[in-house]
Amino acid sequence: MYALKNKVQLIGNLGNAPEVKNTENGKKLARFSMATNETYRGRTGEKITETTWHNVVAWGKVAEIAEKYLSKGKEIAIEGKLINRSYTDKDGIKRSVTEIQVSEILMMDHKPAA
Repeated sequence: MYALKNKVQLIGNLGNAPEVKNTENGKKLARFSMATNETYRGRTGEKITETTWHNVVAWGKVAEIAEKYLSKGKEIAIEGKLINRSYTDKDGIKRSVTEIQVSEILMMDHKPAA
């Protein structure tokens, strides 16, 4: 059970193409947003869909895969862990952000049979 303490698994769609850059030490970094949807029925039976947006970060080989194969709207499954970090913005205000650091990506888009 120790391995389950900080584990995230999501299936959703990319909100944008990965933004990829190389760090000063030569490591590749990819950032993108991902939307997950939850659908349920309201009190009167109407269908309600709630969308949640997630900030996703990939490093190294996983970032290379993201750069090569991912694009806006693509359906993917990811596995990773939650990372909390803080920074000071250009106005001097301290901000906090929670991101998912990806360890695995699975492409979910189905290709039609030829």
